[in-house]
Amino acid sequence: MTRARRQGRAVTTPGVSCSTSGARRLTALLAALASTALLAGCTAASAGDSAGAPAATAAAAGQAGASHAADTATTARAAAATGTSGAAAGCNPYASLAPQAGGPAVTAGSWAARIRVRGYLIAGVDQTTYHFGYLDPLNGQIEGLDIDMIKDVAAAIFGLGPGSPAVAAHIHFKAIDDAQRIPDVQQGIVDIVAHTMTVNCDRMKDVDFSSIYYDAKQRVLVDAPAAGATAPDLARLGAARQKVCATSQSDSVAQIKAAGATAVQVPYWSDCLVLLEEGQVAGISTDDSILYGMQAQDPDTVITGPSLEDEPYGLAISRAHPDFVRFVNAVLAADRANGQWAKSYRTWVSASAPLPTWPIDYAG
Repeated sequence: MTRARRQGRAVTTPGVSCSTSGARRLTALLAALASTALLAGCTAASAGDSAGAPAATAAAAGQAGASHAADTATTARAAAATGTSGAAAGCNPYASLAPQAGGPAVTAGSWAARIRVRGYLIAGVDQTTYHFGYLDPLNGQIEGLDIDMIKDVAAAIFGLGPGSPAVAAHIHFKAIDDAQRIPDVQQGIVDIVAHTMTVNCDRMKDVDFSSIYYDAKQRVLVDAPAAGATAPDLARLGAARQKVCATSQSDSVAQIKAAGATAVQVPYWSDCLVLLEEGQVAGISTDDSILYGMQAQDPDTVITGPSLEDEPYGLAISRAHPDFVRFVNAVLAADRANGQWAKSYRTWVSASAPLPTWPIDYAG
C-alpha cells in the first residue's frame, strides 16, 4: 500500500482512534509517557517504598536495594570467570535448570529471600508490545502475557495467591528496550527480564534463562495488498532490496539481512509500526506474537510468509543467581500444572486456539 493510499487511514490503539497523520505523534507520546511513568514509579518506590513501615524494615529494604546491583554484578563476574552459572551444558535453548524441589519456596540465603527483604521484585519489561508487555493508556496499567509471568513470580516470593491485587505493591517495573535487556540483567539493575526475549546460544553465554514459557515463530508484517494481489514475504522484500524494520539487537535483524533486505533498526516495535504506516519501510519482521499485536492495532496490515525461525521465550536472570532460576522454573512448572499459564494465554493471546506445546527440558 502506498503512502497516498494510507493517507487519513484510521489507526487503532486500544481505546484510542486517530488519523494516520497523527499516529507518529500519538505513538511517541504514549511511549514517552509510559517510560516516564514506569521509571518514575520504580524510582519513587525505591526511595519511599517503606513509608509508614518500622524504621528497621525501611532501613533493611533500602540497604538491600542499594546493594542489589553491586552484589549481582560482582557475583556474575565471578561466575563468568570460573565458568560456574546456571547455564545448561552445551546449547539447547529449550533446556534450563531443574525447578526447585517441592515447588517454589523462599529459602534462607537465596536470591528470592533477598528480594523478599527488599520488599519488591525489579522486572525489566516492554511497554509497547500489545498482548505481551503494553501500557494500557486507559487504565495506566502495564499488561500482557509477559507481565502475568512476572506477577506469578512475585506472588510466589511474597506468599500471595495467583491474581492477588496485593502483588502490584511488590513489583517495580523498569521499562527497557531490546538492547538494554542483557546489560541490565548483567549489571544487576533488574532481577529478571520478561520482554518477548528469545533464548538462543549467544544469549545463553551472557545470562541464564528460565524454562520456555512461549514459543513464537518469526514472520513478516506488511501492508494489506490490493484485491487479487499477493502480500510479499521476506524473500520477495529481500529480492527487491526493500527496507524491513526490526528493533536494535533483536535476532530478527540477522534474518532480514540474510534475505537481502535492508534492516532498519529502532528502539521499540511501536516505532516499526509508525515507519510502516508512514511508508518508510516495506515491512516488519519479528516474532508472530508481536506481529499479531501490531495487526490488532492496525487492521490494514497482514502477516505473511512462512515461519522463518523458532523464537522460544524465556525469562532472563543473572548467571550469578542459579538458585533464582530454579525458583522461577518451579513457578512456571506450577503455572503449567494448575492452569494459570493457560488462563494467561486465553486472556492475552487467543481465546479459542488450541493451547500450544513445546519441549520443556531440564539440565542440571
